[in-house]
Amino acid sequence: MLDSAFNLIQDPAASAEVAKSTQALLGAGIGAGLAAIGAGLGIGRIGEGATQGIARQPDAAGEIRGLAILLAGLVEGAALFAIILAMLFLFLA
Repeated sequence: MLDSAFNLIQDPAASAEVAKSTQALLGAGIGAGLAAIGAGLGIGRIGEGATQGIARQPDAAGEIRGLAILLAGLVEGAALFAIILAMLFLFLA
């Protein structure tokens, strides 16, 4: 293991390759994490609004619930798309 670390120090091309893969890993991890956090916050806000709307107008509960489920699906789809893009950047970098 120490020999491979010593070879990386001596070979600038190998060192650049390791740095590139490390940056790709870091970028993909940050991108996927931000997408997951954003989706969680967005779905939470949708649930909050739906709960308040149903509390204010119980007669419209079915319509509000249906729209909330649709919006949550759209937010989750956007988050999944962002995570897939982060993985593509990781593997294509």
